[in-house]
Amino acid sequence: MGKYLAPALDKGLDIIEYLSMKAIPQSQMEISQGLEKSPNEIYRMLVCLEQRGYLIKDATSGKYSLSLKLYHLSHRHSPVDELVKTSKPFMEKLSSETKQSCHMGILYHGKLMVVSQMRSPGPVSLSIEEGSFFSLIKTTSGKVILAFMNEDRQKQILSEDKEYNELSKEEKSDLLLRLQKIKERGYELGKSEITIGVTDIAVPVGDIQSGIFSTLAISSLTSISSKNESGEYLISKITESVTSINIALGF
Repeated sequence: MGKYLAPALDKGLDIIEYLSMKAIPQSQMEISQGLEKSPNEIYRMLVCLEQRGYLIKDATSGKYSLSLKLYHLSHRHSPVDELVKTSKPFMEKLSSETKQSCHMGILYHGKLMVVSQMRSPGPVSLSIEEGSFFSLIKTTSGKVILAFMNEDRQKQILSEDKEYNELSKEEKSDLLLRLQKIKERGYELGKSEITIGVTDIAVPVGDIQSGIFSTLAISSLTSISSKNESGEYLISKITESVTSINIALGF
């Protein structure tokens, strides 16, 4: 049986898979070089994918990036959907017991994308819109995702991350050391670099090798640390929730 039974389809999938690995939009030349094909060879496929809504072409730079069409098409049957559906009751329980908001995030196109959230039952509650995108290196959940990647994948993601490339050599070294420590202890706790007065705790969910992988995070308006009573309690409760989610997912 030949390797290429549908050359055009194979070429289109190559483009989609290549762009899914890139944190920033890519030009036609960059895509062709990445796929080791000539620019002319992929031109018609790029036009087709753009017209069908799978790719977005920047009007100024002419560079291509993936749209969310694949995510929307596969939502009911995707690992992400299974993850969200399975975790929902455990997130509700976590939020109810801790009186804190929680949310679940995944890696998407070099960013942290929030796919599910649960507001706290209290009168004052943090809310993060589902579908929102955030920096990997400036969020607690993003750091956890990076920490549990294999080394090659982590290097690739960081090499294409604009914010990471703007860091000094010392700052990059500090970040990599922090990621190593996160992996060793199994969670991250830190003050939000995005929202003043918020402390986040994030724990990995699922198995990165299976494709079902995310983070569950608590966002607290209370100043906490891993050494005080509230910190110990929240770490215990979110770890308990993640264990329950993993069991329900079959891990």
